Amino acid sequence: MISTAEILNPSRPSAVLRKFAALIGPKGDAELEAMARESALLTRRNFGKAIRLFAPLYLSNECINNCAYCGFSRDNAILRVTLEIQGVVREARHLAAEGFRNILLVAGEHPKFVSNGYLEACVRALAPEIPALALEVAPMETADYIPLVRAGAEGLVVYQETYDRATYAELHTAGPKRDFDWRLACPERAYDAGFRRIGIGALFGLCDWKGEALALAAHLDHLLRRCWTAQFTVSLPRLRPCAGEFIPQHTLPDREFVQLVAALRICFPQVGIVLSTREPAALRDALLPLGITMMSAGSHTEPGGYTGEGKKDLHRTVRGRREELVPQPANADGCNHDPGATQQFEIADTRSAAEIAGLLHSRGFDAVWKDWDQAIAAQ
Repeated sequence: MISTAEILNPSRPSAVLRKFAALIGPKGDAELEAMARESALLTRRNFGKAIRLFAPLYLSNECINNCAYCGFSRDNAILRVTLEIQGVVREARHLAAEGFRNILLVAGEHPKFVSNGYLEACVRALAPEIPALALEVAPMETADYIPLVRAGAEGLVVYQETYDRATYAELHTAGPKRDFDWRLACPERAYDAGFRRIGIGALFGLCDWKGEALALAAHLDHLLRRCWTAQFTVSLPRLRPCAGEFIPQHTLPDREFVQLVAALRICFPQVGIVLSTREPAALRDALLPLGITMMSAGSHTEPGGYTGEGKKDLHRTVRGRREELVPQPANADGCNHDPGATQQFEIADTRSAAEIAGLLHSRGFDAVWKDWDQAIAAQ
């Protein structure tokens, strides 16, 4: 088995990794423009003008981990809830009515709330209506992933957060997420379980961006050889404000962000690149022709964010302990505006799915709502 150190910092880097390292080095304006043109050309050659649209659907914001940068961190005194299955279905149907046929199910990492068949039940309930279901949940054993694949989940997303081992240890102070190697090997376990689509990424802002980018590229290079029949996507989320008020010590400026997208496309021309609503609208618009193949739209990062589901079981946690909410009296108009669950982070691009689809059409792109159906695998 290849060691973690050899995966992330190979003693003999491949030609692809050597090229990638050169591309993320200092570049003048003319060099960056040339990279952008090459990236755009490669994207059109491999993906045409298709942009896949998806939406995250948060199932639960309960979490057992302490992660300094995350709004769901166990010790944050936030409003939490885990949606019942019917609530999940209503959220998904709301998204389907907006056009989405590709949904990412997201949950905080707490086995008490998303174990004992809960995730499988969610997938089975949604699979007849939502053809493309992916998961972003706590890493599992291969054997635990297999029932989820059989139930209808075809994608898995897992971010390493930071590839710097020392920073990882500093930021993850409690919970099973402290195990760096367990998380790093998660995509391979998912592949062995049968997921056909796997997404990886780093959370930029936790460590120096170039070091993170080099490790991310090395991880991707390894996975493309080890899990060669899967489709891979890579995401480059940048930190956004959230509960806990974590202050990033590192930045990935917009110019370097564009450079990183172009470098990834040039070195990994057939890998999808995901752009979420973490990024502001103007930057998302500018990046469209340069290498992006998948976008979220109209996103909410809290359970029940689309329909208000889950408010009956809403509660607060203080250092991991549940506290019931005190009912609020109605205001002068006789209305009682119940709060909702706390979001994981603030989004930057608040445009609706229809607005994003309209933008894509106006720019000559094809908004792809559906590109997969389980019937394909049954043939």
